[in-house]
Amino acid sequence: MTDLLTVHRPLNRRDYHTLALAALGGALEFYDFVIFIFFTMIIGQLFFPPDMPDWLRQVQTFGIFAAGYMARPLGGIVMAHFGDLLGRKKMFALSIFLMAVPTLAIGLLPTYQTLGIGAPILLLALRIVQGAAIGGEVPGAWVFVAEHVPTRHIGFACGTLTAGLTGGILLGSLVATAMNIQFSPQEMLDYGWRIPFIIGGVFGLVSVWLRQWLHETPVFKEMQANQALAVERPLKTVLREHRGAVVLSMILTWLLSAAIVVMILMTPTLVQKLYGIPATTALRANTLATLFLFFGCVLAGFTVDRFGAGKTLVIGCTLMATTSWLLYSGLKIDPTRINMLYALAGLSVGVIGAVPFVMVHAFPAAVRFSGLSFSYNLAYAIFGGMTPIVVSLLLPLDPMAPAHYVMALSVVGGLTGLYLWRSEKRRNF
Repeated sequence: MTDLLTVHRPLNRRDYHTLALAALGGALEFYDFVIFIFFTMIIGQLFFPPDMPDWLRQVQTFGIFAAGYMARPLGGIVMAHFGDLLGRKKMFALSIFLMAVPTLAIGLLPTYQTLGIGAPILLLALRIVQGAAIGGEVPGAWVFVAEHVPTRHIGFACGTLTAGLTGGILLGSLVATAMNIQFSPQEMLDYGWRIPFIIGGVFGLVSVWLRQWLHETPVFKEMQANQALAVERPLKTVLREHRGAVVLSMILTWLLSAAIVVMILMTPTLVQKLYGIPATTALRANTLATLFLFFGCVLAGFTVDRFGAGKTLVIGCTLMATTSWLLYSGLKIDPTRINMLYALAGLSVGVIGAVPFVMVHAFPAAVRFSGLSFSYNLAYAIFGGMTPIVVSLLLPLDPMAPAHYVMALSVVGGLTGLYLWRSEKRRNF
């Protein structure tokens, strides 16, 4: 059985339609998941005791944010299991519904002043549900688009879908910027912070409706027709026969999580504290960086199809290490350069657009969803979930901790790229 029914044809209108709907739906769902990070300072003030030390409030708020990552493996494993047995499309639609409901609920939550300790507990529970939902969304989206397009365009498809997901971050940044411009700090504390979450709930329902127009992947239909679906629990097969692919995928997910969590999600808040940059300035620069990240992901996917994943990762990781260091060291000297430095960093973070290409190819079709989802979500729960806490704890010791963390992972990603580069010389990856 081939991976695709037609391998060498060009992308057609239906391919672009599928990519557009999948990317748009993913952007709306990812907005729901990440909007939390743009309001961590406000959420910390509202959902924890007012006499709590600022550093502890920040760590606990980031901890609740991280809880969403910790819950990803559960949602990912369950949805991937049924995605490999019942179809990609059904789980693709379910994940976004499970995201919309808790996002809307967060926007309606009572604060610590009203509910006491129950407020952060409820907030934590809703973040866990969000994490379970996104655990099925991202791997499912990569598998979905990769199995719809010809083999020679899988890199472009995965890069475009990843760009769509980062579009959700861009949308979150735009909304957060608009809110901080439109409302005073006191108005944001009183009621303004709720609006982005309520908007996100509506976005989620729109995404559920959009995905009714998507079709099941040709690869899954072919497996059904040939009775080639997994004969046992897909995850059991993955753990027994594809452990090397799991390790490779987890390493690349660690790289992806470091790039996104530190450089895109945490940096707007961090530069406010480290360099006294106003919130509106930091968020505007983040919007610019995320826009450049969008194009960087598409470029990485395009590059993978033509030059291979190995070369793309080696060059991309080198650029990311350099620009992350330039961003934090440059802002220390001259904070007014934030737009240029952050834009360059955002573009280089686009190397993550090459990551799903490698992971999609690492597993056979019958267990692809389960293998990719297990590896990605387990690694994100461990590394992505702990990253905000680790960086926050390191900051008092090393003001350059965010950049140093990303640089270290860029080295890991570059070495992985060298390994893939050598493998690509021996076979067609």
